[in-house]
Amino acid sequence: MGGLAVFVGAIVQGGVGFGLGLVAAPVLTMLGPDLMPGAIQVVNATLPLFTLAAEWRMVDWRGLGFAVLGRLPGSVIGAVIVVYVSAYTRGVFVAVMVLVAVALTARALSVPRNGLTLSSAGFVSGITGTATGIGGPPMGLVYQHAKGPQIRATLAMFFFLSAAQSLVILAVVDELPARALTTGAVLIVPMVLGFLVSGPLRRYLDGGKVRTAVLVVAAASAVALLVQNVIAQLT
Repeated sequence: MGGLAVFVGAIVQGGVGFGLGLVAAPVLTMLGPDLMPGAIQVVNATLPLFTLAAEWRMVDWRGLGFAVLGRLPGSVIGAVIVVYVSAYTRGVFVAVMVLVAVALTARALSVPRNGLTLSSAGFVSGITGTATGIGGPPMGLVYQHAKGPQIRATLAMFFFLSAAQSLVILAVVDELPARALTTGAVLIVPMVLGFLVSGPLRRYLDGGKVRTAVLVVAAASAVALLVQNVIAQLT
């Protein structure tokens, strides 16, 4: 089941630019809480390389710089949350925050893409990505009006750097067991297969449907987190 979740998540991220974590993280957390978020971060660090191989020329380097700058302190806070805050509490918090952001964004014409919004999105992504493995929605919301290739390429570079950073920090705080790395390595196989079949979705979304897809995927990530935590509380 974990492999299937990664496969589907890779299809979504291959088309939209993010979404692997939102599909796979809840399932992997339910199957092996002790393996998260390390296992999903291994996959998060690998999938972007395939996107960049095809679309690296479309990276928004200026925006990426602001986002990475914001993510550095955010990831540290995320690591502290992993150590001291329960999975249920951090999951519900992230889910509610994303739903509020989607609701506000859907009613607005656009989200300004500037140094402040990019660094803020990077900061929030650092917290949520390190703590839960789901760091895409904040960045996706800021880039929702960009063209498909630019969204995918910029987020791919951001996610690669972010996942590598999160893995290092999780190792430093002793929250990265060897089993998590092994599981993540095994999940690379269904991830590659999912990316390979995502081509038709990319072509479809690039026809003017990227913004809607970004909002839907971001909202779905929040709902998935809420469902995951409700199930965890009942079992």
